[in-house]
Order: sequence, then C-alpha cells, then structure tokens
Amino acid sequence: MTAGPTPGTVDVAAAAALMTPLTELVVQAAHAIMAINRRAMAVTDKSDGSPVTEADLAADRVIADGLARLAPDIPALSEERVGASAPPFKGSFFLIDPLDGTKEFVAGRGEFTVNLALVSNGRPLLGIVCAPALGLIWRGLVGRGAVRLSYDDTGLSAAVPIRTRPLPVAGEAWVAAVSRSHGDARTEAFIAARPGAVRLPLGSAVKFGRLAEGMADIYPRLGPTSEWDVAAGHAVVTAAGGTVTSDTGAPLRFGERKDDFIVPAFIAWGDPAAVPKP
Repeated sequence: MTAGPTPGTVDVAAAAALMTPLTELVVQAAHAIMAINRRAMAVTDKSDGSPVTEADLAADRVIADGLARLAPDIPALSEERVGASAPPFKGSFFLIDPLDGTKEFVAGRGEFTVNLALVSNGRPLLGIVCAPALGLIWRGLVGRGAVRLSYDDTGLSAAVPIRTRPLPVAGEAWVAAVSRSHGDARTEAFIAARPGAVRLPLGSAVKFGRLAEGMADIYPRLGPTSEWDVAAGHAVVTAAGGTVTSDTGAPLRFGERKDDFIVPAFIAWGDPAAVPKP
C-alpha cells in the first residue's frame, strides 16, 4: 500500500493556483524595496555580520501580510524572522528571502532579488525570483516548467518559457555563474578544473535565473549559504530542466536540519547529465 502525502502538504495543482497571486505579492515587495532611498536608509549588522536594511524589513512586512491573507494555513519561514522558527518543518512551508543580495543593494548595484519558494516534503516545488532593479521575474513550478517575465508600473508582461541548455560539447567552454560578492577557494578550484571556463559574475539569486534561461551552464557555491538563498532558485532551475545538488551530487533537502538552515555547499547544473555519477 502506497503511503499518502504528509499532512499539510501542498500538491502541484494547489501550488499552480497560488502562482499568480504569489507573483503579484513578490512584485509588491519589489516596489517596497525600490521605494527606499538607498542613500539615506539605515543599515545595521546582524549577529553573523551580514547587513540588514529598511528595504529588507519593508519587503518582509509586505510578504508576511500577503501570505497571511493568501495561505494562512501554510507556515512561512523568512530570513528576517528566522528567530521565531525552528526546524524541522513537515509538509509544506514558504521559504523567503525578502532581499537577497543586500550587499549589492547597499553598494548601489542592481543585482538583488526577492526570493519566495514553496517547499513540500523537503523539496522546493514552486519558486519565484524577482530582480526589482532589472524589472525581471523568473518563476517555475516543478513538473510544469519555468518562465521569465518583465514588469513595470503598468503590470506584468506575457510569460516567456525558459529552458536550461545542454551540456557543452567537447571544445566548447563552460559558462560558470559566480558570486560577485562571495567568492571562495573551493568554488574557484572547481571552476578551474574545467579548462577554458568563462566566469559570469552576478549577484544574488540572479545567477539561478540566468542559469534557468540558458545563459550559463553551471552555478557552483562550495561555501556555506542559507536555505532561503537557494530554495526559490532551486525550484526555478529544476522546473527549467536543470538540477541542484550537494557538492557530492546528492539531492538537497530543506527545512529538515535540526540545528540550523545552512546549506554547506551546492551546485546548480543546467544539464542534469553533467552531474558526476557516484
């Protein structure tokens, strides 16, 4: 006898029904970020030394209020309210980074994002990555595909289907999306092992979006990061035909660690065939 779904689990059909209102909510959060004067805003440091701004908190309020209206029965974990939550999570839950790439935002660059994921049974099912300064959204529902949209004050554009690209053939250079602000020696060594690889420096979860639309072949991050930095992009890349694994090729699980929400390392692959066999 096959076991039924975990209580409180959202299925693909229910997630699909949430996609449009969740996209609209993320756009509202993006507008709240862009309304903040970066030159005059308050910037403070968290206990881990990372910055938090008025814009992070404004976007978080918009999303928290919206999710309470749209899906009051689904738990939500946000980077800005992580102290109120403790793993492990069961069934389905929202995983949110209200402003991913705060360093980029503070520096006046445009590669910062709003990340919202719906995780079910430990795996990201739905993901929305919005880049407010670029006016772009990448979103995906695993099993139903991924799209890119643009938006402005008049609303959203039509959705354009996106797809990751095949593994580079012999003689073609790998394009590796790399962090503009968070480089590390292990990641550099991993890229260097692919002779002729071209590095594409990007900030925040924009790297996942560019990988999902076929502008890069791989995005390795072999240093620790947090689940809310990864989950939305994980869903978008997976929905677009790619995969995201640990550094050993194992699947990633979300909300299940009993001690924290850290992802020790991950690699996002445009072509699942590129993942080394155990």
